[in-house]
Formats: sequence, structure tokens, C-alpha cells
Amino acid sequence: MGDVAVIPHSQVEEWKLPSRGMVGMFCLILAEAAIFIIFVVAYLYYLGKSLSGPTPREVLDLPFFTSICLLSSSLTVHLAVSALRKAEYSLCSVWLAATVLLGSIFLTGTGVEWHRLIYHDGLTLRTNLFGTTFYSLVGLHAAHVIAGLFMLSLALIASLRGALTSRHHGKLEVLSLYWHFVDAVWVIVFLVVYVLGR
Repeated sequence: MGDVAVIPHSQVEEWKLPSRGMVGMFCLILAEAAIFIIFVVAYLYYLGKSLSGPTPREVLDLPFFTSICLLSSSLTVHLAVSALRKAEYSLCSVWLAATVLLGSIFLTGTGVEWHRLIYHDGLTLRTNLFGTTFYSLVGLHAAHVIAGLFMLSLALIASLRGALTSRHHGKLEVLSLYWHFVDAVWVIVFLVVYVLGR
């Protein structure tokens, strides 16, 4: 009989369950993704079926600047998580503040766009099918941005008060997953509404 190799217990990597926060966030993202898919499909289905104007081509401008701000915020929130993991607390606060600022610029841009569409171009939820589906889809995304900004602002306040430490990096990482999801959804909304829809 040959010798049996015995691996010391210290070298055996123990299997760990994924954190409840991560599992919960992945489940939330899956559910939210299904909702967004329904709204995107509805937007595409009703595209071009409005009986009256205005049409997307007449009133929609490409929101390049605000889109760049939102997509850049994925990088800043990643850097905030990385800084927290390394116990670089001041740097974490800076990156969280940058994330909140970039997200706020995006949300402000959405508000400015809606104000122009409603009061200048006369596009409301009741104007036509385009108005209904546009505000429903973009509004759903904006609601998710607001929720994300609220949570990120709480994290920033905790960071500034010194209540956010390296042992909390897992929780901030879970929050960053949500923010990455919001950014990824915007890419789809941008392509469907502002590129294909025009």
C-alpha cells in the first residue's frame, strides 16, 4: 500500500458561505433587473406608435455629460470601497463624496431635462405613448438613483463621523454593487431611449 499524503489542517482552505448582504443584494438586483426588462420591452413595443407629437427625435437630446458623470461614479465608489478595505478613511470619505456629487449631477441633469420637456415641449405622461413610456422608464431609473444616493449619503456621513471602519468594508461593497447595477441599467436606458429611440 502506498503512502497517503496528509495535508495539515492549517493548509486546508475552509469553505465559507457568502455573506447574507451579498446574497440579498444579488437577489434584489435580479428582481430589479426583471422589472427594468419589462419597462424596456414596453418602451420598445410602443416606440413609434404615438398618434400625436412630440416625438423622441423632436425633443430628446443626448445627455452625454450627465451620463459620463454617472458612469464615472462607478469608479469612485469602487475606489471608496478599496480605500476603506485598506483603512484609508480620509480617502474613503473623498471618494464617497465624489460618488454622491457625480450622482447628484446626473439627477439634477434629469430634473432639468424633465422641466424642459414638460414646460417647453409639452411632453407629459398624458401627452402620448412616448411620454408615458419615457417618464415611466427614465423615472424608474431616477428613483433607483435617488435610493442609491440616499444610502451613499448615509455612508458618507458615517465616514465623516469616523463611524465607518475597515471592518465595514463588506457592507460598503454590498452598497457599491447596487450602485454598479444602477449605472449598468443607465447604459441600457441610454441606448434604448436616446440612441435607438431617436
